[in-house]
Amino acid sequence: MTDANATTAPALLAPADAAQPLQVQPTADASLAFNDRVAALWSPANAWPGADLLSTVQGRLQDLLAAGGPVVVVLGLLSVVALAIVLLKLWQFHRLQLDRLGPVQTALQYWRAGADHAAADAVADSGQPVAHLVAIAMSGLQRPGVEAPLLREELARVASVQLERLRSHLRALEIIGTLSPLLGLLGTVLGMIDAFQQLQAAGSQVDPAILSGGIWQALLTTAVGLTVAIPVVLAHAWLERRVERCGHQMEDAVTQVFTRGLEAAETPEPAVHAGVAQPVPVPGIAEAGYAT
Repeated sequence: MTDANATTAPALLAPADAAQPLQVQPTADASLAFNDRVAALWSPANAWPGADLLSTVQGRLQDLLAAGGPVVVVLGLLSVVALAIVLLKLWQFHRLQLDRLGPVQTALQYWRAGADHAAADAVADSGQPVAHLVAIAMSGLQRPGVEAPLLREELARVASVQLERLRSHLRALEIIGTLSPLLGLLGTVLGMIDAFQQLQAAGSQVDPAILSGGIWQALLTTAVGLTVAIPVVLAHAWLERRVERCGHQMEDAVTQVFTRGLEAAETPEPAVHAGVAQPVPVPGIAEAGYAT
């Protein structure tokens, strides 16, 4: 009995063992083939088109930093900060729609025509600085009991806040444009000092290559400083001019709001002589030589 059980036990266990998956060990040839496929993905043939240019620029930047020293590193950081400020100001001016004066002109036309509510609606809830100031001026003049001098003071305060917000970070841009050439000149002076020290250490065996190499490395910092300063100064002048123009537009628009009807009030009535209306001469026309 025990012998039969012993002989049948392995037979019962055999199907279970056969159902288990086979464990295949990777061979060395398969691993090498996989590594070759991975390496082929990063081969120069499969690299993106700008990889060579990027590597070339990166190599030249490393050579520039090694030749210029810490002064070039500082100038590089200042150039990054200046670029960030310029992009920030461009985004701010675009978000505020600084040059979009269409709603302001529409509101002023309604205002001169006497449609006060339509004029206020044209510039209501506008983030544009000129439109915001015009909306305050129109709503203030429509309120009873508001004195014009006090309203002008409030408008001057709001305009000052708006212009100060537009001028934010422009001072830092101006400092970078002024400081970059000075840092370049400092690097040049330090490089010349180092070149003459090497010349002195050479003694009687003076090699012209030592002096020329030190001079061009010294002048390199001045070139980098001017390269950073010139576009920064131009960008600062352009951004500052846009802010000044916005200030003039504010002043002009608010003045038109306050002087509504002044031209009609100052226009003289035609003189009546013997029941016939006579034309009234406009001062300056006859003196200018124009026929009336």
